[in-house]
Amino acid sequence: MKKVRIYELAKELDLESKTLVDFLNELGADVGNHMSTIEADIADMVREHFAADDLVLDELEEDEAPRVRKGKRRPDDEIDKDFVLKSTNKKSKNGSPKTAAKTRKNGVQSKSKGKERTITLPESISVKDLGQKLGVSGTDLIKQLMKIGIMASLTQSIDYDIATIVAEEYGVKVQPEMDLAETIFAETPEDPENLVPRPPVVTIMGHVDHGKTTLLDSIRETKVTATEAGGITQHIGAYQIVYKDRAITFLDTPGHEAFTAMRSRGAKVTDIAVLVVAANDGVMPQTVEAINHAKAADVPIIVAINKTDLPAANPDRVKQELTEHGLVVEEWGGDTIAVSVSALQGKGIDELLEMILLVAEMEELKANPHRPARGTVIDAQLDKGRGPVATVLISTGTLRVGDSFVVGNVCGRVRAMIDDQGKTIPEARPSQPVEVLGISDVPAAGDIFVVVEDEQTARQVAAIQQGKQRERDLSKTSRVTLDDLFQKIQEGEVKELNLVIKADVQGSVEAVRASLEKLSTDEVRVKIIHQAVGAVSESDVLLAAASNAIIIGFNVRPEPNAKKAAERDGVDIRLYRIIYNLLDDMKAAMSGLLDPEFEEEVLGQAEVRQTFKVPSGTVAGCYVTEGKITRSAEVRVLRDNVIVHEGKIASLKRFKDDVREVAHGYECGIGVERFNDIKEGDVIEAFIMKRIERTL
Repeated sequence: MKKVRIYELAKELDLESKTLVDFLNELGADVGNHMSTIEADIADMVREHFAADDLVLDELEEDEAPRVRKGKRRPDDEIDKDFVLKSTNKKSKNGSPKTAAKTRKNGVQSKSKGKERTITLPESISVKDLGQKLGVSGTDLIKQLMKIGIMASLTQSIDYDIATIVAEEYGVKVQPEMDLAETIFAETPEDPENLVPRPPVVTIMGHVDHGKTTLLDSIRETKVTATEAGGITQHIGAYQIVYKDRAITFLDTPGHEAFTAMRSRGAKVTDIAVLVVAANDGVMPQTVEAINHAKAADVPIIVAINKTDLPAANPDRVKQELTEHGLVVEEWGGDTIAVSVSALQGKGIDELLEMILLVAEMEELKANPHRPARGTVIDAQLDKGRGPVATVLISTGTLRVGDSFVVGNVCGRVRAMIDDQGKTIPEARPSQPVEVLGISDVPAAGDIFVVVEDEQTARQVAAIQQGKQRERDLSKTSRVTLDDLFQKIQEGEVKELNLVIKADVQGSVEAVRASLEKLSTDEVRVKIIHQAVGAVSESDVLLAAASNAIIIGFNVRPEPNAKKAAERDGVDIRLYRIIYNLLDDMKAAMSGLLDPEFEEEVLGQAEVRQTFKVPSGTVAGCYVTEGKITRSAEVRVLRDNVIVHEGKIASLKRFKDDVREVAHGYECGIGVERFNDIKEGDVIEAFIMKRIERTL
């Protein structure tokens, strides 16, 4: 479409060109003068705008519009919403006083306000396409955009955020358009009519050596049927029992500190957490970690006080220590269920299971077994004989042999499924753990498992996910070293220091970790991603490379292969024998991580005793009363101790010569950038902002 010149459009509307230029500039158009051009569709919008104003004028009584003529608007009349709204407060011809006002205010016919609907939009969309999705004319849409200061023609694109604002004006909700992978992995709401009760998923958590594994074995051995008892050929990290005709799924999470992340993942896929605490030992550090994980996942906690058969058992001490972490048992007036058990002797197991079923009943756990399956990978490994194998906990739907699926960024087709008894089964229902064979590669623990229509869809989704993973890998920052840490932070990289710690003995590992973690602040975090005893190995280097971490070796050396891998991957290995040297280096590196502070330093003051007009503005004839005035300083002009201006020095002279600074007791001429209102008696104060490097 042909562009329209401003003066031509102004002539057509019987307006002055300047009025139209000002009007368009107020709305955000980049219009310079009467010779500027605008898109034809924007010109149409302007015509409609003025036509709408004239229509409103027609409805006014003669004495209420003394400055306007029918069908025209005088050049000095401001075209704004307030005028239109004021005008439409009067009754219109059809007797409705506010209809026109509402229409003008919302930029949409009132009828389009009956029914709210939702549309999906990409990251950017052309004005024309957005109009089609909203069901409004392009002119209307351009008008709405102009109201929020956006000038765009029909063929131009606007981003998602702008499109959302405009859509809201039309009473339309907006959702981001998802790619195939996002659509497949997105949670879909269930019809309540399709939901049926499902077994609870229970995670056993607790401190190492408190009897967690013994409790799991005791439950499994006493609650499986006689025919199944000898059929347990493998332990897949999860199993299901039947108690009083009701199934319960148990997840086993290791108690060692190295598996804290796995325990956290277990809490996220679980319905109930059973916290095992030894009656003779009480609450320990890993017990507290388990409590925090369960609370973070908003999971109800049942406390199993174990080893109550021992002479040193003190259940009351355990209950007292639990209160310090927000768990008050029922008998003490709280809402935490506590059961005394002896995992070794099999005592209290029935009561524990009763309590699990009671809590599950209160939680009203349900799922839809009649839909394609979804689940979570609990564990995965490469089996020499069977290939990639994943233990999947089904959360909803039913998984069947032959189903195509995608999990994380790999895909496959269910070749076989094996339950916790080692039996091959044809299908797995909600809350059932099962080993899945037929995966293209080993997925990661915690990956979402989703059944799709066919193998082609599975491959497409996996390809999309792999592409995203490549982008994430490519966008990773280059390897960080202590030497360039400060520079990288200045460039805006993440304020986090990942470390791998290797030391000669466990005591040194703990001491180094504790010392380094104390360096963390709210602004800078030291994150220990791995710690162990022994030489720096090749696997340590690979972990550091993947995590952009620095390796700290204390009284150890790197293995030959590790040294080569570090050189190849650019991983920084720092070796120390004295802990104070290590901490000094860390503090120096982390000081660069902290944002510097700026402190004002006043250099001096000068009193204005006379002013001179010069071609460039006003120069103040001054006498330096304190300190010194430097050419590079910033200045503030004080009048009766009130700041009237802050800015930079434009010129600093002694007689006719430019100078860098003038000391106390000397006269000088000072010009202040973009400020000419200097008066006799004013005080010019010179100051600099001094950068203060922060330390920990």
